[in-house]
Amino acid sequence: MAKALELKLRVGDPAPDFAALTQSGDTVSLANLKGRQVVLYFYPKDDTPGCTKEACGFRDGWKAFEQAGVVVLGVSTDPVNSHAKFAAKFKLPFPLLADEDKRIVTAYGVWGEKVFMGRKYQGTHRVTFLIGGDGRIRRIWPQVKPEQHAAEVLAAAKGN
Repeated sequence: MAKALELKLRVGDPAPDFAALTQSGDTVSLANLKGRQVVLYFYPKDDTPGCTKEACGFRDGWKAFEQAGVVVLGVSTDPVNSHAKFAAKFKLPFPLLADEDKRIVTAYGVWGEKVFMGRKYQGTHRVTFLIGGDGRIRRIWPQVKPEQHAAEVLAAAKGN
């Protein structure tokens, strides 16, 4: 059993800035989203069962996030072309950021040791950050249940 991930970022900390390519080849940066709440959700791999459930939860709640003025960004270390296939297959209306050089997962402290079927490896932990319009972290979900996660995040974003 892997030990729990110890996050270095805390609620109230400034969110590390980033810039990355989306599935459509556009660049998204946190600095350009100042003044808006941002949901930054990290997931291990495109088109895998848990990641698909989580992404589809955000997709299904998309209108409510939009109405609340909340930006949703998914992040994994998969390349742009993988994100493009995943987004098209499941009709995901929000950007997926390609973090192939692992700068974002490292800056947010979500890259680390994982264990699957007794095998240890390095990978992205499923962690979500809610970033306020002031660029500070408002909430962190260090453990995520993909099925109900989007609803939890939306409730927290609306409660701010």
